[in-house]
Amino acid sequence: MSSPGRPPHRSSAVPLAWAWWALIVYASLFPFTGWRWPPGMQPAQLWLLPWPRYFIPFDITSNLLAYGPMGWLICVACLRHGLGLMAAAAWALALGSGLSYAMEVTQHLLPTRVPSSLDWLLNTLGALGGALAGVVCQRTGLLARWQAARERWLDRGNGGALALLVLWPVALLFPTPLPLAVGQVSDWLRRDLAAWLADVPWASGWHAWLATASPSSRPLSLQAEVLVIMLGLLGPCLLAYAAARPGWRRMGLAVGAALAGVLASTLSTVLNFGPDHALAWRTPGFATALVMAGILALAGVWLPARRAAALALLTLVLLVVLVQQAPTDPYFAQSLQGWEQGRFVRFHGLAQWVGWWWPFAAIVWLAGRLIRR
Repeated sequence: MSSPGRPPHRSSAVPLAWAWWALIVYASLFPFTGWRWPPGMQPAQLWLLPWPRYFIPFDITSNLLAYGPMGWLICVACLRHGLGLMAAAAWALALGSGLSYAMEVTQHLLPTRVPSSLDWLLNTLGALGGALAGVVCQRTGLLARWQAARERWLDRGNGGALALLVLWPVALLFPTPLPLAVGQVSDWLRRDLAAWLADVPWASGWHAWLATASPSSRPLSLQAEVLVIMLGLLGPCLLAYAAARPGWRRMGLAVGAALAGVLASTLSTVLNFGPDHALAWRTPGFATALVMAGILALAGVWLPARRAAALALLTLVLLVVLVQQAPTDPYFAQSLQGWEQGRFVRFHGLAQWVGWWWPFAAIVWLAGRLIRR
């Protein structure tokens, strides 16, 4: 039990398991179009999964590995909530296998997807492997050592912040309008709202305005660019401060955030344009923004966590507002075509969603942190 006056332990495995669940659903049901009942199929046949006629090594490997992390996360989350080893492993296996079966059955309704009993078997084995890995981590004391290290760096009850910090590099894998500038959703919202209102008589004026509006094509000034990049790095740093005790360890969190941002941006460029252009994402104002964010992060290492949360909230709100003014990435179409022709198109779409909504999820968490006693 928690000590009096201390917030309860909240495992980051729970939100990370939900995030992995969303990844699997997205990858299993992409492209979410063309839904129809299979011609000639009886309702009872929907629950039957055929054995595949051909085997693709990449699909076999990806199906086997995809459910491993989710099985591990579910097992760890169950252990953190007091379940025994066997019960936690059983829950991880049951939920992983159940999700896989549900996805395979649903793929009957998508003409571009092929349900398979082999995929279900491989996914179940992957979930089992993840569950067993969680049991091993518990029995060998790795989870206890991780928990002890985490409590040296972060306050209790901040599993949501840790999950957000883990997802932040994923948000940077999709090309951003400026380095570290996540959350540019205005153009996507405008296009989707225009499509939704196309056949609504009373909204014809709104539809015409949304259909003719176009995203900004004017580049930001160098000062505005530096400000956006600085906010893009300072936001995760202050988010980490809001979950950590004041002190020198916060410097390690800030350095870790900077390294994660640089590595994720470099990986994104490598995936899109090849290793020869690994550092092409850097802009003229990036170095200045990095130094400014580092100075401000250093100045805040002794801030109380609640004040750091308030500053993080303000920082991310300003980032979201300013990034909507930036023109879209000029290489977006080229990178999108490369992703669509590759094997990782489903994960490209997921990274895009994480990049769109990460700052808003962080804002919600920070607001809850501030209103919570």
